[in-house]
Amino acid sequence: MSETLNTEHLISEKVGSRLGAVIYGIDAKKEITEGQKDFLNKELIKNKVIFLKKQFLDDEQHERLSCVFGEPILHPTIAPPKGTKYMFELKSRYGRSTDSWHTDVTFMTNYPKASILRALHIPPYGGTTIWANTATAYEALPAPLKAFADAAWAIHSNDYDTNYYKFDSRKEEMSAFRKEFISNIYKTAHPVVRVHPESGEKSLVLGHFVIGLDGFSTKETNALFEIFQGYITEIENTVTWRWEPGDVAIWDNRSTQHYAPADFDQHRRELRRITVKGEVPVSIDGRCSYYL
Repeated sequence: MSETLNTEHLISEKVGSRLGAVIYGIDAKKEITEGQKDFLNKELIKNKVIFLKKQFLDDEQHERLSCVFGEPILHPTIAPPKGTKYMFELKSRYGRSTDSWHTDVTFMTNYPKASILRALHIPPYGGTTIWANTATAYEALPAPLKAFADAAWAIHSNDYDTNYYKFDSRKEEMSAFRKEFISNIYKTAHPVVRVHPESGEKSLVLGHFVIGLDGFSTKETNALFEIFQGYITEIENTVTWRWEPGDVAIWDNRSTQHYAPADFDQHRRELRRITVKGEVPVSIDGRCSYYL
């Protein structure tokens, strides 16, 4: 069902049951009006991830659009591509992508509020991105698991064990990327359940940057982590976007995880992302995330 803001002819069309909507009536190459800003921010909170089709933005227009959602910020360890201010480049190498469920940059205390991603080069098949709703995942937990999650804290770090390199034939190039990624090591404690500062929703804060649960062994952490992640990544709790060149995706990084399947062989896949400054998460009992 579509919702329309009549004064600006803006339409939001749902593309998934639990999250996701396409927004019509926005030309992001132009200045975004105050009415459009209000509409986009409300739709983002409600739908968790919103899509603008075939915008074909340049870097400057991309940066201007990101300002609709907050203050653009640099990645804490990866330098932006030459000639850009805030870009993070997602360029496939040897058939790789970030094929691991995560929320962006949770190794920082005030990890990004939102991410704005645009497609430059899309492979002829595959190359989708999948998002999951961490708020509906929390709501789906049985009462005993909710009670456990409400009190639990997880440790996040950029020095984590991932499958990112598992099929790479050019280990030296991937090692160079990893060296830059961990050029500064961050370790942060986040509540497993945070309260959204705008909607008041409770959502799970997990993903592949988790290296431990406070008070639990690695074996126990892994078992508990998989239980909670299973609720997040349940198929019915996700939406998949099949990119076309020029598309833009904007997601609320406080209440989603995402995953990019490595299913496009050796074809080129290139996107660029800007994140905007977030707030320090607050637990159900009012405690804030902190660095370790």
